[in-house]
Amino acid sequence: MQAQMQLEPADAKAYAKAVEVSKRIRWEIERDVIRGRAFEFDKKFMPDGMSQVARLPFLSAADARFFSQVQGRTYANMFGLVERFIGPKILEVSRDHWFGDQTAFEALVRFTDEELKHQELFRRIERMCAQGMPDGYAFLPDANAVASVVLGKSTWSVLALICHIEIFVLAHYRQAIAPDPDLSAVWKDVFTFHAKEESQHAILDELEWKREDAKISAEAREKGVGDLIELVAAVDGLLQMQAPADAKYFVAHCVGPLSAAEQSQVANAFLSAYRWQYIVSGVQEPRFAGLLQKHVNGPQMTRIGQALAPILN
Repeated sequence: MQAQMQLEPADAKAYAKAVEVSKRIRWEIERDVIRGRAFEFDKKFMPDGMSQVARLPFLSAADARFFSQVQGRTYANMFGLVERFIGPKILEVSRDHWFGDQTAFEALVRFTDEELKHQELFRRIERMCAQGMPDGYAFLPDANAVASVVLGKSTWSVLALICHIEIFVLAHYRQAIAPDPDLSAVWKDVFTFHAKEESQHAILDELEWKREDAKISAEAREKGVGDLIELVAAVDGLLQMQAPADAKYFVAHCVGPLSAAEQSQVANAFLSAYRWQYIVSGVQEPRFAGLLQKHVNGPQMTRIGQALAPILN
C-alpha cells in the first residue's frame, strides 16, 4: 500500500477551503450561465485591451466589434483545449492523496469535475457563436493531440503551465473583462462564472506544484525547466497556427475592404494579441512570476527569460 502523505497544516486548511468554496459556488451551464439566452452580436466579446484593436485604427466600429468577436470565439475554444489536459493531469496527481488526506483528494476530484464541466461550457459557446457568426471559422488545433503532447512532459512542467494558465485567466477577468460595461452580457457571464471556479483551481495548482517541486531531485527540476520551455514554445506554435486562420476569416467577412498592407496589420495584430493573452500576460503577472522564482534557481530563470525574449519583444 502507498505510504500516507502528511500535509502541512496550512496546506490541509487550503485544500479544505477549496472544497468548501467548490460546494458553495457550484453553478450549472444552462441554469446559471446561459439561462436561455443568445449572444448579443451587436456587442463586443473581448475587451479592447485584450484584443489590441487599437493597433488597427482603420477599422470601422462594426469591424472592430467583429474583430473582438472572432478573438472571443477563439478564446473560448482555447480554454476548451487546455482543459483537455488540465483535467487528466489533476486526476493523475490526485493519486498521491488516495491514502492520505481525503479532503485534499476530494478537492482535486472536484477540480477535475469542474474542468469537465468547463469543457462542455466552451463546446456550448462554440455552437452559440456558429449560430450568429458567418460560416468559415475554424479552430485548427486538435485538443486530443495537444493534450497527448503536454501530458508526455514532466509533471513539474505541466503543473507549472497549468498554474500559469489559471493565474492569467483570473488576471484577464479582474483587469479587463469584469470592468468593461460594453461586452456581450452572455459572453461576460461565461467568464464570470468560469473565473469563480478557476480562482480555487489556481490555489490548488500552487499547492500541487509546490508538492511536486519538494519531492523531485535537482536533475529532475532541470529537466522540468527544459520541458516548460518546450511547452511554452508549443503554445506559441498553436498561436502561430490559429492567428493567420482567424485573420483570414476576419478579412473575408469584415465590412470594409482592406488593402494588402492593412490585411498584414490585421494578421500581425491577431498574433500579437494572442501571444499577450496566452503567454505574456501570465508571465508578467506578479503572482505567477513570484511562484516561478521560488521553484527555480538563477541560471534556470535566465534560461526561461532567454526562451521568452522573442515572444516578449
